[in-house]
Amino acid sequence: MTAIFASDPASARGRLYPEDESAHRSPFQRDRDRIIHASAFRRLKHKTQVFIEHEGDYFRTRLTHSIEVAQVARTVSAALGLNVELTEAVALAHDLGHPPFGHTGEDALNVLMDPYGGFDHNAQAIKIVTSLERHYAEWDGLNLTWETLEGIAKHNGPVLDPVPFALSDYNARHDLELHTHASAEAQVAALADDIAYNHHDLHDGLRAELFSTDELAELPVLKNCFAEVDRKYPGLNYYRRRHEALRRFFGILVEDVIGVAKTNLATLNPQSVHDVRHAWHMVIRFSDGLWADLNVIRDFLFHRMYRAPIVVTMREQVTQVVHELFPLFMERPDELPKQWRKDVEDARGDTALARIVADYIAGMTDRFAIQEHTRLCGGQITAKGVIDGG
Repeated sequence: MTAIFASDPASARGRLYPEDESAHRSPFQRDRDRIIHASAFRRLKHKTQVFIEHEGDYFRTRLTHSIEVAQVARTVSAALGLNVELTEAVALAHDLGHPPFGHTGEDALNVLMDPYGGFDHNAQAIKIVTSLERHYAEWDGLNLTWETLEGIAKHNGPVLDPVPFALSDYNARHDLELHTHASAEAQVAALADDIAYNHHDLHDGLRAELFSTDELAELPVLKNCFAEVDRKYPGLNYYRRRHEALRRFFGILVEDVIGVAKTNLATLNPQSVHDVRHAWHMVIRFSDGLWADLNVIRDFLFHRMYRAPIVVTMREQVTQVVHELFPLFMERPDELPKQWRKDVEDARGDTALARIVADYIAGMTDRFAIQEHTRLCGGQITAKGVIDGG
Protein backbone atom coordinates (compact mmCIF):
# COMPACT_ATOMS: atom_id res chain seq x y z
CA MET A 1 0.00 0.00 0.00
CA THR A 2 1.34 3.41 -0.97
CA ALA A 3 1.75 5.85 1.92
CA ILE A 4 0.04 9.24 1.79
CA PHE A 5 3.43 10.95 2.19
CA ALA A 6 5.05 9.04 -0.70
CA SER A 7 6.09 10.85 -3.87
CA ASP A 8 3.35 10.42 -6.48
CA PRO A 9 4.61 10.18 -10.09
CA ALA A 10 1.23 11.46 -11.28
CA SER A 11 1.91 14.69 -9.37
CA ALA A 12 5.57 15.03 -10.34
CA ARG A 13 6.72 18.61 -10.86
CA GLY A 14 7.96 17.87 -14.35
CA ARG A 15 11.24 18.36 -16.14
CA LEU A 16 13.23 21.47 -17.02
CA TYR A 17 12.55 20.79 -20.68
CA PRO A 18 8.94 19.65 -21.26
CA GLU A 19 8.56 16.36 -23.10
CA ASP A 20 5.89 13.77 -23.69
CA GLU A 21 5.90 11.11 -20.99
CA SER A 22 6.10 7.40 -21.72
CA ALA A 23 2.96 5.36 -22.20
CA HIS A 24 4.50 2.42 -20.37
CA ARG A 25 6.82 3.87 -17.72
CA SER A 26 6.21 6.32 -14.90
CA PRO A 27 8.34 9.50 -14.85
CA PHE A 28 10.49 8.04 -12.06
CA GLN A 29 10.98 4.73 -13.87
CA ARG A 30 12.10 6.69 -16.90
CA ASP A 31 14.57 8.63 -14.75
CA ARG A 32 15.98 5.38 -13.40
CA ASP A 33 16.41 3.98 -16.89
CA ARG A 34 18.14 7.13 -18.16
CA ILE A 35 20.58 6.98 -15.24
CA ILE A 36 21.41 3.32 -15.93
CA HIS A 37 22.09 4.10 -19.60
CA ALA A 38 24.25 7.15 -18.82
CA SER A 39 27.94 7.09 -19.68
CA ALA A 40 28.82 8.28 -16.18
CA PHE A 41 26.99 5.29 -14.68
CA ARG A 42 28.99 2.83 -16.80
CA ARG A 43 32.25 4.50 -15.78
CA LEU A 44 31.51 3.69 -12.13
CA LYS A 45 32.62 0.14 -12.97
CA HIS A 46 36.23 1.35 -13.00
CA LYS A 47 36.09 3.85 -10.15
CA THR A 48 37.31 3.26 -6.62
CA GLN A 49 34.99 2.41 -3.79
CA VAL A 50 37.71 1.48 -1.31
CA PHE A 51 40.18 -0.49 -3.44
CA ILE A 52 41.78 0.75 -6.65
CA GLU A 53 39.70 -0.89 -9.37
CA HIS A 54 42.44 -3.14 -10.77
CA GLU A 55 43.42 -4.69 -7.42
CA GLY A 56 41.02 -7.62 -7.56
CA ASP A 57 37.82 -8.92 -9.08
CA TYR A 58 36.09 -9.43 -5.73
CA PHE A 59 36.37 -5.93 -4.27
CA ARG A 60 33.53 -3.44 -4.62
CA THR A 61 33.73 -0.66 -7.16
CA ARG A 62 31.54 2.46 -7.28
CA LEU A 63 29.24 0.57 -9.64
CA THR A 64 28.73 -2.51 -7.48
CA HIS A 65 28.39 -0.24 -4.45
CA SER A 66 25.66 1.76 -6.20
CA ILE A 67 23.82 -1.45 -7.09
CA GLU A 68 23.98 -2.62 -3.47
CA VAL A 69 22.72 0.77 -2.29
CA ALA A 70 19.80 0.54 -4.72
CA GLN A 71 18.94 -2.96 -3.49
CA VAL A 72 18.83 -1.82 0.14
CA ALA A 73 16.92 1.32 -0.80
CA ARG A 74 14.25 -0.65 -2.64
CA THR A 75 13.73 -2.92 0.37
CA VAL A 76 13.38 -0.07 2.86
CA SER A 77 11.26 2.03 0.51
CA ALA A 78 8.79 -0.80 -0.10
CA ALA A 79 8.54 -1.52 3.64
CA LEU A 80 7.57 2.12 4.25
CA GLY A 81 5.08 2.39 1.39
CA LEU A 82 7.22 4.85 -0.56
CA ASN A 83 7.77 5.16 -4.30
CA VAL A 84 10.34 2.48 -5.04
CA GLU A 85 11.23 3.76 -8.51
CA LEU A 86 12.15 7.25 -7.26
CA THR A 87 14.14 5.75 -4.39
CA GLU A 88 16.04 3.53 -6.79
CA ALA A 89 16.75 6.37 -9.22
CA VAL A 90 18.30 8.51 -6.48
CA ALA A 91 20.26 5.54 -5.11
CA LEU A 92 21.72 4.65 -8.49
CA ALA A 93 22.69 8.28 -9.20
CA HIS A 94 24.03 9.26 -5.79
CA ASP A 95 27.72 8.61 -6.62
CA LEU A 96 27.80 9.66 -10.28
CA GLY A 97 29.87 12.73 -9.41
CA HIS A 98 32.73 10.88 -7.72
CA PRO A 99 36.11 11.45 -9.41
CA PRO A 100 38.70 8.67 -9.73
CA PHE A 101 40.30 7.35 -6.52
CA GLY A 102 37.25 7.84 -4.29
CA HIS A 103 37.28 10.49 -1.59
CA THR A 104 41.03 10.91 -1.97
CA GLY A 105 40.49 12.08 -5.55
CA GLU A 106 37.70 14.36 -4.40
CA ASP A 107 39.90 15.91 -1.71
CA ALA A 108 42.66 16.54 -4.25
CA LEU A 109 40.29 18.16 -6.75
CA ASN A 110 38.73 20.28 -4.04
CA VAL A 111 42.14 21.68 -3.09
CA LEU A 112 43.01 22.40 -6.71
CA MET A 113 39.62 23.98 -7.36
CA ASP A 114 39.61 26.11 -4.22
CA PRO A 115 40.44 29.33 -6.16
CA TYR A 116 37.65 28.51 -8.63
CA GLY A 117 34.75 27.56 -6.36
CA GLY A 118 35.84 24.16 -4.98
CA PHE A 119 34.69 20.66 -5.89
CA ASP A 120 31.89 18.58 -4.36
CA HIS A 121 30.87 15.16 -5.67
CA ASN A 122 27.16 15.63 -4.90
CA ALA A 123 27.08 18.90 -6.84
CA GLN A 124 29.09 17.23 -9.61
CA ALA A 125 26.43 14.52 -9.88
CA ILE A 126 23.87 17.26 -10.58
CA LYS A 127 26.17 18.77 -13.20
CA ILE A 128 26.54 15.39 -14.89
CA VAL A 129 22.82 14.65 -15.14
CA THR A 130 21.89 18.22 -16.13
CA SER A 131 24.77 19.16 -18.43
CA LEU A 132 27.73 16.84 -18.99
CA GLU A 133 25.78 13.88 -20.37
CA ARG A 134 25.33 15.05 -23.96
CA HIS A 135 23.43 12.50 -25.99
CA TYR A 136 19.98 13.97 -26.63
CA ALA A 137 19.13 16.20 -29.59
CA GLU A 138 17.05 18.76 -27.66
CA TRP A 139 18.95 19.26 -24.40
CA ASP A 140 22.14 18.63 -22.45
CA GLY A 141 21.91 16.24 -19.54
CA LEU A 142 19.26 13.59 -18.90
CA ASN A 143 16.33 15.97 -18.31
CA LEU A 144 15.32 14.17 -15.11
CA THR A 145 12.25 15.04 -13.06
CA TRP A 146 12.42 17.68 -10.35
CA GLU A 147 11.95 15.00 -7.68
CA THR A 148 14.93 12.95 -8.82
CA LEU A 149 17.17 16.00 -9.10
CA GLU A 150 16.07 17.15 -5.65
CA GLY A 151 16.91 13.73 -4.26
CA ILE A 152 20.40 13.70 -5.78
CA ALA A 153 21.09 17.22 -4.50
CA LYS A 154 19.60 16.91 -0.99
CA HIS A 155 19.58 13.23 0.00
CA ASN A 156 21.96 14.04 2.87
CA GLY A 157 19.84 16.97 4.03
CA PRO A 158 19.33 20.66 3.16
CA VAL A 159 22.17 22.32 1.26
CA LEU A 160 23.03 25.55 3.04
CA ASP A 161 25.49 28.33 2.25
CA PRO A 162 27.97 28.12 0.77
CA VAL A 163 26.21 26.15 -1.98
CA PRO A 164 28.74 24.43 -4.30
CA PHE A 165 28.95 26.33 -7.59
CA ALA A 166 27.94 23.35 -9.75
CA LEU A 167 24.71 23.02 -7.78
CA SER A 168 24.14 26.76 -7.42
CA ASP A 169 24.44 27.24 -11.16
CA TYR A 170 21.70 24.74 -11.94
CA ASN A 171 19.52 25.78 -9.02
CA ALA A 172 19.37 29.32 -10.42
CA ARG A 173 17.59 27.89 -13.48
CA HIS A 174 15.51 25.19 -11.78
CA ASP A 175 14.82 25.82 -8.09
CA LEU A 176 15.36 22.60 -6.10
CA GLU A 177 14.40 24.27 -2.80
CA LEU A 178 17.81 23.56 -1.31
CA HIS A 179 16.84 24.89 2.12
CA THR A 180 14.39 22.04 2.80
CA HIS A 181 14.84 18.34 3.39
CA ALA A 182 14.32 15.96 0.47
CA SER A 183 11.52 13.45 0.07
CA ALA A 184 11.43 10.33 2.23
CA GLU A 185 12.51 8.37 -0.85
CA ALA A 186 15.74 10.37 -1.13
CA GLN A 187 16.35 10.06 2.61
CA VAL A 188 16.02 6.29 2.28
CA ALA A 189 18.66 6.34 -0.48
CA ALA A 190 21.03 8.22 1.85
CA LEU A 191 20.64 5.69 4.67
CA ALA A 192 20.94 2.80 2.21
CA ASP A 193 24.34 4.24 1.27
CA ASP A 194 25.41 4.12 4.93
CA ILE A 195 24.12 0.56 5.32
CA ALA A 196 25.84 -0.67 2.18
CA TYR A 197 29.30 0.72 2.86
CA ASN A 198 29.30 -0.11 6.58
CA HIS A 199 28.63 -3.71 5.58
CA HIS A 200 30.81 -4.15 2.51
CA ASP A 201 33.85 -2.26 3.79
CA LEU A 202 34.10 -4.83 6.58
CA HIS A 203 33.77 -7.64 4.05
CA ASP A 204 36.38 -6.18 1.69
CA GLY A 205 38.75 -5.40 4.56
CA LEU A 206 38.63 -9.03 5.66
CA ARG A 207 39.30 -10.25 2.12
CA ALA A 208 42.28 -7.88 1.90
CA GLU A 209 43.53 -9.21 5.28
CA LEU A 210 43.77 -5.71 6.75
CA PHE A 211 42.21 -7.07 9.96
CA SER A 212 41.03 -10.41 11.26
CA THR A 213 37.66 -12.02 11.90
CA ASP A 214 38.52 -12.24 15.60
CA GLU A 215 39.00 -8.47 15.71
CA LEU A 216 35.62 -7.90 14.09
CA ALA A 217 33.99 -10.26 16.55
CA GLU A 218 34.90 -7.88 19.38
CA LEU A 219 33.15 -4.85 17.86
CA PRO A 220 29.69 -3.62 18.91
CA VAL A 221 26.75 -5.35 17.17
CA LEU A 222 29.13 -7.71 15.37
CA LYS A 223 30.00 -9.41 18.64
CA ASN A 224 26.41 -10.60 19.01
CA CYS A 225 26.23 -11.54 15.34
CA PHE A 226 29.23 -13.84 15.62
CA ALA A 227 27.95 -15.29 18.89
CA GLU A 228 24.61 -16.15 17.27
CA VAL A 229 26.33 -17.84 14.33
CA ASP A 230 28.55 -19.86 16.70
CA ARG A 231 25.55 -21.03 18.70
CA LYS A 232 23.59 -22.06 15.62
CA TYR A 233 26.48 -23.44 13.56
CA PRO A 234 29.29 -24.62 15.89
CA GLY A 235 32.50 -25.40 14.04
CA LEU A 236 31.38 -23.62 10.86
CA ASN A 237 33.98 -23.05 8.14
CA TYR A 238 35.92 -19.75 8.57
CA TYR A 239 34.59 -18.11 5.39
CA ARG A 240 30.99 -19.19 5.95
CA ARG A 241 31.15 -18.05 9.58
CA ARG A 242 32.16 -14.51 8.73
CA HIS A 243 29.65 -14.33 5.89
CA GLU A 244 26.82 -15.44 8.17
CA ALA A 245 27.84 -12.90 10.82
CA LEU A 246 28.08 -10.02 8.35
CA ARG A 247 24.75 -11.08 6.82
CA ARG A 248 23.15 -10.70 10.25
CA PHE A 249 24.88 -7.34 10.76
CA PHE A 250 23.46 -6.18 7.43
CA GLY A 251 19.96 -7.27 8.47
CA ILE A 252 20.20 -5.46 11.79
CA LEU A 253 21.04 -2.17 10.03
CA VAL A 254 18.11 -2.52 7.62
CA GLU A 255 15.60 -3.48 10.31
CA ASP A 256 16.76 -0.64 12.57
CA VAL A 257 16.22 1.99 9.86
CA ILE A 258 12.78 0.61 9.00
CA GLY A 259 11.71 0.52 12.65
CA VAL A 260 12.96 4.02 13.47
CA ALA A 261 11.44 5.45 10.28
CA LYS A 262 8.03 3.97 11.09
CA THR A 263 8.15 5.50 14.57
CA ASN A 264 9.28 8.90 13.27
CA LEU A 265 6.64 8.94 10.56
CA ALA A 266 3.90 7.95 13.01
CA THR A 267 4.97 10.81 15.30
CA LEU A 268 5.22 13.36 12.49
CA ASN A 269 2.03 12.09 10.83
CA PRO A 270 2.83 13.74 7.47
CA GLN A 271 -0.13 14.16 5.15
CA SER A 272 1.97 14.72 2.05
CA VAL A 273 5.55 14.70 0.80
CA HIS A 274 5.51 18.45 1.49
CA ASP A 275 5.24 17.71 5.22
CA VAL A 276 8.27 15.42 5.02
CA ARG A 277 10.30 18.09 3.25
CA HIS A 278 9.42 20.69 5.86
CA ALA A 279 9.99 18.56 8.95
CA TRP A 280 12.75 19.96 11.11
CA HIS A 281 14.76 16.74 10.97
CA MET A 282 15.47 13.72 8.77
CA VAL A 283 12.68 11.18 9.26
CA ILE A 284 14.76 8.28 7.92
CA ARG A 285 17.63 7.56 10.30
CA PHE A 286 19.31 5.01 12.59
CA SER A 287 18.39 4.67 16.24
CA ASP A 288 20.68 6.59 18.60
CA GLY A 289 22.08 3.38 20.08
CA LEU A 290 22.94 1.81 16.74
CA TRP A 291 24.38 5.09 15.48
CA ALA A 292 26.75 5.14 18.46
CA ASP A 293 27.80 1.55 17.75
CA LEU A 294 28.38 2.37 14.07
CA ASN A 295 30.67 5.24 15.09
CA VAL A 296 32.85 2.72 16.94
CA ILE A 297 32.94 0.51 13.84
CA ARG A 298 33.75 3.49 11.60
CA ASP A 299 36.60 4.47 13.91
CA PHE A 300 37.94 0.90 13.66
CA LEU A 301 37.75 1.02 9.85
CA PHE A 302 39.37 4.45 9.76
CA HIS A 303 42.46 3.35 11.67
CA ARG A 304 42.77 -0.25 10.50
CA MET A 305 41.74 0.15 6.87
CA TYR A 306 41.48 3.70 5.53
CA ARG A 307 44.66 4.93 7.27
CA ALA A 308 46.80 1.80 7.38
CA PRO A 309 50.42 2.62 6.43
CA ILE A 310 50.19 1.04 3.00
CA VAL A 311 46.94 2.93 2.42
CA VAL A 312 48.58 6.24 3.28
CA THR A 313 51.23 5.53 0.67
CA MET A 314 48.58 4.87 -1.96
CA ARG A 315 46.69 8.03 -1.01
CA GLU A 316 49.86 10.04 -1.53
CA GLN A 317 50.46 8.48 -4.95
CA VAL A 318 46.97 9.00 -6.34
CA THR A 319 46.84 12.53 -4.90
CA GLN A 320 50.00 13.22 -6.89
CA VAL A 321 48.29 11.89 -10.03
CA VAL A 322 45.47 14.42 -9.71
CA HIS A 323 47.76 17.26 -8.62
CA GLU A 324 49.98 16.79 -11.67
CA LEU A 325 47.24 16.24 -14.25
CA PHE A 326 45.26 19.35 -13.30
CA PRO A 327 47.96 22.02 -13.92
CA LEU A 328 49.11 20.15 -17.02
CA PHE A 329 45.65 20.41 -18.61
CA MET A 330 45.37 24.03 -17.48
CA GLU A 331 48.62 24.85 -19.29
CA ARG A 332 47.98 22.54 -22.25
CA PRO A 333 44.22 22.32 -22.83
CA ASP A 334 45.02 21.02 -26.32
CA GLU A 335 45.69 17.68 -24.57
CA LEU A 336 41.98 17.40 -23.83
CA PRO A 337 39.98 15.18 -26.20
CA LYS A 338 38.42 16.72 -29.30
CA GLN A 339 34.88 16.73 -27.89
CA TRP A 340 36.08 19.05 -25.08
CA ARG A 341 37.79 21.56 -27.38
CA LYS A 342 34.61 23.54 -28.16
CA ASP A 343 34.05 24.13 -24.44
CA VAL A 344 37.64 25.29 -24.09
CA GLU A 345 37.27 27.69 -27.04
CA ASP A 346 34.14 29.17 -25.42
CA ALA A 347 35.75 29.46 -21.97
CA ARG A 348 36.35 32.99 -20.72
CA GLY A 349 39.05 33.24 -18.07
CA ASP A 350 40.88 30.83 -15.78
CA THR A 351 37.81 29.94 -13.72
CA ALA A 352 35.87 28.71 -16.72
CA LEU A 353 38.86 26.70 -17.95
CA ALA A 354 39.51 25.24 -14.49
CA ARG A 355 35.94 24.01 -14.26
CA ILE A 356 36.24 22.31 -17.64
CA VAL A 357 39.47 20.63 -16.57
CA ALA A 358 37.89 19.54 -13.28
CA ASP A 359 34.90 18.09 -15.14
CA TYR A 360 37.24 16.15 -17.40
CA ILE A 361 39.39 14.76 -14.57
CA ALA A 362 36.35 13.98 -12.43
CA GLY A 363 34.94 11.89 -15.25
CA MET A 364 38.06 9.74 -15.50
CA THR A 365 38.11 6.17 -14.27
CA ASP A 366 40.94 5.05 -12.00
CA ARG A 367 42.69 3.17 -14.79
CA PHE A 368 42.37 6.01 -17.31
CA ALA A 369 43.71 8.58 -14.84
CA ILE A 370 46.70 6.35 -14.15
CA GLN A 371 47.25 5.76 -17.88
CA GLU A 372 47.05 9.47 -18.68
CA HIS A 373 49.40 10.32 -15.84
CA THR A 374 51.89 7.74 -17.10
CA ARG A 375 51.58 9.04 -20.67
CA LEU A 376 51.82 12.73 -19.85
CA CYS A 377 53.87 12.80 -16.65
CA GLY A 378 55.75 9.52 -16.64
CA GLY A 379 54.39 8.44 -13.27
CA GLN A 380 53.15 5.06 -12.11
CA ILE A 381 51.23 3.54 -9.20
CA THR A 382 53.31 1.10 -7.15
CA ALA A 383 51.56 0.60 -3.80
CA LYS A 384 48.75 -1.82 -2.97
CA GLY A 385 45.53 -0.25 -4.22
CA VAL A 386 43.40 0.51 -1.20
CA ILE A 387 42.84 4.20 -0.53
CA ASP A 388 39.73 5.10 1.41
CA GLY A 389 36.09 4.37 2.04
CA GLY A 390 32.60 5.70 2.62
